Amino acid sequence: MSAFDRFLFVIFMVFLTISFNEVLASDPDMLQDICVADLTGKPKVNGFICKENATAYDFFTTVLGTPGATNNKQGSAVTAANVMQIPGLNTLGVSLARIDYAPDGLNPPHTHPRATEIVFVLEGELDVGFITTANVFISKTIKKGEVFVFPRGLVHFQKNNGKVPAAVIAAFNSQLPGTQAIAVTLFTSTPPVPDNVLAKAFQISIEEVKKIESNLAPKK
Repeated sequence: MSAFDRFLFVIFMVFLTISFNEVLASDPDMLQDICVADLTGKPKVNGFICKENATAYDFFTTVLGTPGATNNKQGSAVTAANVMQIPGLNTLGVSLARIDYAPDGLNPPHTHPRATEIVFVLEGELDVGFITTANVFISKTIKKGEVFVFPRGLVHFQKNNGKVPAAVIAAFNSQLPGTQAIAVTLFTSTPPVPDNVLAKAFQISIEEVKKIESNLAPKK
């Protein structure tokens, strides 16, 4: 093999590797029309195995038609409509949620590790924002009929800045976007993050860590 042939072979292998990596970088296309999730099925896979017989109810829900109860510490409620409520969403890569806010209610800082989120305001007015990995805070006030996007994986929040209730419909490009609320994740995990780690990270005392843990602990 000549030097030129070896060069062409190396170039071919580089292109093949790049193409292969690009294929693996996203979810594969569906291989059938539908794959309704068998939520009780075994074995566990990345997603859910398909159940045998699909019905219209596998693609249907009424959960978003009812406002969530916002009489809690944060003054907000998230009602999900993902694959766990609509098994027909399995492999489709989309889901919805409804978020309700009491006056001054907050959907606290959180991330969705598997999805970008786009919200449409049903009623009220909200202060919303996200923080980039360069630590830049991007925010806006949005009102009824307006839309805002939160990029995948970035910390974001919504707060009702009005004196009346507010609500949005949120759409995700994942059947199960996942949610990690920053404060709850750090201060109420099981097993717990060591207090000295949290104290050093937030530059507070152990006593202050324990107070935050107590405030965020779920009611028993």
